[in-house]
Amino acid sequence: MKKVPRLAGEDAEREFPARHDRSEYVNLKSSLKAISLRMPVSMIEELKLLANRRGVPYQSLLKIFLAERIRKELRGAPEAE
Repeated sequence: MKKVPRLAGEDAEREFPARHDRSEYVNLKSSLKAISLRMPVSMIEELKLLANRRGVPYQSLLKIFLAERIRKELRGAPEAE
């Protein structure tokens, strides 16, 4: 599996998947588990708005946000006020 290179800016991040075979960068055999999550409708709509601005599906953006927060919590970083 190849390591995804550091990309310069959002435009490069959007163009990368279109120009490269994603299967070379992603472990397709990774285990995933579907969950059911109840969220306020307004929060989902705001998440969809943010995802649309970035050009990604809202579920993917939610996973990105969760991964960032998990890393932060595991490092013991204090919460931003």
